[in-house]
This record gives sequence, structure tokens and C-alpha cells, in this order.
Amino acid sequence: MNVDRIAELFGRDLKVINVGLEAFADNLVELGVEVQQVDWKPPAGGDTRILALFDRLAANASQDIDAANAEAVARIMQAKPTLIDIGVASDVVPGMHNKLVLHAGPPVAWQNMAGPLRGAVIGGLLYEGLAGDAAEAEELAASGEITFDPCHHHDAVGPMAGVVTASMPVWIVENRSFGNRAYCTLNEGLGKVLRYGAYSQEVIHRLKWMAAELAPVLQAALKRRGPIDMKNIIAQVLQMGDEGHNRNRAGTSLMIRELAPHLVMLEEPKEKLARVLTFMHENDHFFLNLTMPSCKSTIDPARDIEASSLIVAMARNGTEFGIQISGLGDRWFTGPAAVVDGLYLPGFSAADAARDIGDSVITETVGIGGFAMAAAPAIVKFVGATPQDAMTFTRRMYDITVAENDTYQIPAMDFRGTPTGIDLFKIVETGTLPAINTGIAHKDPGVGMVGAGLVKPPESCFTRAFEAFAERYGRCT
Repeated sequence: MNVDRIAELFGRDLKVINVGLEAFADNLVELGVEVQQVDWKPPAGGDTRILALFDRLAANASQDIDAANAEAVARIMQAKPTLIDIGVASDVVPGMHNKLVLHAGPPVAWQNMAGPLRGAVIGGLLYEGLAGDAAEAEELAASGEITFDPCHHHDAVGPMAGVVTASMPVWIVENRSFGNRAYCTLNEGLGKVLRYGAYSQEVIHRLKWMAAELAPVLQAALKRRGPIDMKNIIAQVLQMGDEGHNRNRAGTSLMIRELAPHLVMLEEPKEKLARVLTFMHENDHFFLNLTMPSCKSTIDPARDIEASSLIVAMARNGTEFGIQISGLGDRWFTGPAAVVDGLYLPGFSAADAARDIGDSVITETVGIGGFAMAAAPAIVKFVGATPQDAMTFTRRMYDITVAENDTYQIPAMDFRGTPTGIDLFKIVETGTLPAINTGIAHKDPGVGMVGAGLVKPPESCFTRAFEAFAERYGRCT
């Protein structure tokens, strides 16, 4: 460029596109220059080791990763999660037995369990009559006589601590497109409940009532009603201000609407029916334990697809956050569970909080929950954010997914499909982590819920999964 051209350039009003570091743009703005800021950062944060693995996969991938992911997403879209029944865990959950306690998240031994999970295990053993008091329950849990296993290993999911024991009633959701089933306990409500680690007599009494009265009444009403299309219900709740994870008011209302005409036709005392309807009405989270198995049954057919980098499970046990990848089988990739950034109930603070826990993040794997926060602006009052934050969270999730859902849509975004099919590659490449909203349990056993908020998974579990993927599918020939 000659001197005259340079002089001509600097003689004009500058319009600058600044890429990356915002400080340069700020300086120009102070000088009155028009600046367009472009957010950019190097792929994989500039980590040369990770970039080399990307190159190796691009050059030597043994199979078509894009085609594998397309197949996985197609199976998600084809899913027809359908509520078909309520059963007793020992009768319907694969592998369930009297000395087995299922829990949320990846595998964890008793000695490494977080406070709320320990509390829920104690409560589960008391509920089953395997222990007479908390001290005896702890001794039994540590004895090796009890087997602990993730819910995910038994086609189940559990919110928060996620404890399932043999005699607990569970929802049965069947994916009518593929024939697989998923299971989840019935929701107890908020506050001092088993899933948050509480195990007082009040908690055990409620669980006993749920097994003896609530579940049989609901089962009878469901039998009269017939199977319920959960995909259709979830699509509706997104139009009504729910996101299917931490806001479930619309979903609970729709379930009451579906079942109430059949409940009142049962040959049961009015008082019993009133207790069931009142319990559902007063428990806005009742629907959560239906969205979770619906999402579990939806995502499971996308497992075990060779060369697919889609995430088919994210789960937390209060100690570790774990993920599973379609093309890597049942292997868990874990990192330390994070502290939730949120709002606390009166009398509690961050000093009281346990780390992130629960299987409920299964909702995000199929495009609802935190990925659909833009559909539920009211959720921000529960988790300590703003309506604009809700829109921002959802927009960012399109950067790490491979499709837009053809059924779950967001009115505030011109009915755009929710971001669906979380791609491990895109997370590692962009550094954008899945958006998760969640409840907060007390760090000590026996206390219960203390708040709710937003949390980020640990980057390390995604990096480890990517390294394992590259090792398996990017071998040099």
C-alpha cells in the first residue's frame, strides 16, 4: 500500500471490527470511533494438545462422525415417550433387589458420598425397614452388605440424591418408537424431603403414604385414562412457561387435568381422592419426575452408536459430575461436582450448600431444562437470574448442539426448536459448557433443600471424554 493510500485511509472516519480482546474496542470507543466487537477465542482455548487431537480425528477418523451424530439425533426426534403405568421398583426396575440402593450420578462408594446422598441412603434404609435408626442405617451402609449403583445403570433416573429402593413406587415411561423403558420415583415436593437428604419421621411417613395410597390411586386413574403421550405434554408446557426441569407448574397442572376426570370415577372414599389431588396441586414439581424418565427413554436409543460424539447422559452424585458418550459405551467421564450459584431459603447461605447433585440434568440432553430457559422467563426468580439471562443461556446452547428440536419449541424465539443433541466436540472446541439450573441441598445429611440456582459442569470431564474418543476413533493407520 503506497503512502497516498495510507493517508487517504486515515483521513476518513474509521469503522473498526475488533476481534477478540474487548480492551482494544473500549479504547477506540473512548476516542469516538465506531467499533463492532466480535467475540472470538481460539478453538479449544488454544490448547495445542487438544488441537492436535482434532487434527488427528479429521485426518484419520475411522468412521463418519457427522453421519453417526445425525443418526443419534434422528433417534431422539423419532422418540415417543409414553406414560404407561406405575409399578413397584423391585417388580419392574431391571436388576432391582432388596439390598440394592440406586442413586443419582456416576458410581460412588459410601465413604465418598456427599452429605445429601448419605442422608437419602439413610432414609431409604429406614423406609425399607432394614435399619431401626440413623446410626444403624449408617453402619449397614458402610458394612458392604448394601449394593450401591447409579440409577442410569438400571434404566432409571432420580432427582437430586436420586435414591430408589426396592419397595418404592415408580413411574414407567415407554418409548413407543423403540420399545425401551425408563423409571423414576414419584416426586415428594420441595423442602424437607428424601431426595434432598432429609430422613426424619415426617419424611418416612410421607414416603409410606405415597406407596400405600398415592401410587395405587394414580395407577388406577392412569389405567382408566390409558397411556399418556409425554412428548405432546412436554411440547405444551414449553408453550405455557415451563422449561421441564426447575419450573413444572404448567406440567403438573396438565397432569391433574389428564387424570382428574378418571380419579373422581374411582370407587374410593372422597377423602382419599381429595388427599391425592391436594398433594398434586400443592407440589409444583410433581411433573419433574415425569419429564426425567421421558427424557431418559428418549435419549437411550441414541446410545452405543459407533463414532457418535453425542452426550447421552449427564449426572451428578454430589461428589462428581459425570457424562457418557454415545460412541464410548457405558464408560463414565467425571470431574469434581461444582458449587451451585443461586438463591437461598431464609436462614441458609452458600456456606450450607452441598455440591451439584442429581440425574435431573437428563432433561438437558434432549433439549429442555436449562437449554429451554428462554421458554420459561419466570424460572429466573427461582434460580437467581434475569429474563435476559434466560434468553442468553438458550442462544448459547445452539453453539454446542447439532440440531433444533422438531417438537419442543420456544414461543419467545419465534417458535424456534430447542437446541438438541449435545455434541462433545463442540463443547471442547468452543469452551461453552451446558447450561444447568438446579436445586441446592444442604451439605449435611438430614436437613433438606436450602435453595436453587445455576451451575456449570467441570470442563475436565469433557476433555477426558474427548481424549478417549480421539484414542478410539482417531488412530493413525
